[in-house]
Amino acid sequence: MATRTFALADVLSVTTEKLLSRRHMDGIYDILSFMTGQSLFTHQLPDACDKAKPALLAQHPHLTGVCPDDGLDQASLLAWLTEAERVHGETIEVTPLSGWEHRDPIEDLCDKVGAEKVFVVPLPPAA
Repeated sequence: MATRTFALADVLSVTTEKLLSRRHMDGIYDILSFMTGQSLFTHQLPDACDKAKPALLAQHPHLTGVCPDDGLDQASLLAWLTEAERVHGETIEVTPLSGWEHRDPIEDLCDKVGAEKVFVVPLPPAA
């Protein structure tokens, strides 16, 4: 199974459930899309994160318990992250999820909120 290197901050954003990625949501989309093997829509991120968190901690048990305290200001949070990168490395290898089932994002949304609330508007192809 192919692995990919991710910033530790991206990995910790999943394992801590705190947005630590320096690339903000782009980091979350990248790691979860890689791990699931599909381009995720926003409403799919919580499910993907629920599956990815234990998988990441199983791959890297040394990250268990690595989490900043609540209520840190931005400077203190950055100092915490810098120290975590010093201890654990700035990047980390990640293996995709083995049990993720590909989900059609529109059907998934219909299942979550009800088909009567989802309107798909066909658009002409882009020029």
